[in-house]
Amino acid sequence: MGAHYREACRARSRAEFISKLEAGMQELEESMYWIELLSESAVVPANKLEPLQVEANKLMGQMVTSVKTAKKKNVGS
Repeated sequence: MGAHYREACRARSRAEFISKLEAGMQELEESMYWIELLSESAVVPANKLEPLQVEANKLMGQMVTSVKTAKKKNVGS
């Protein structure tokens, strides 16, 4: 996800910026899925994964907000 964010910061257009952020969101969603599986299967104790889940949820919220803001600005252009 971080790599997609860095690419988005160097986007040549608003559409490319949005695309890179959305790709990052897909990667983050996949990571969140694997964290859930590790927790539910007890491969890793849930209490050790909780900080990662909290951080992933915060990052997803920030990404969603960024995409929504960029799309709103795109509509008025």
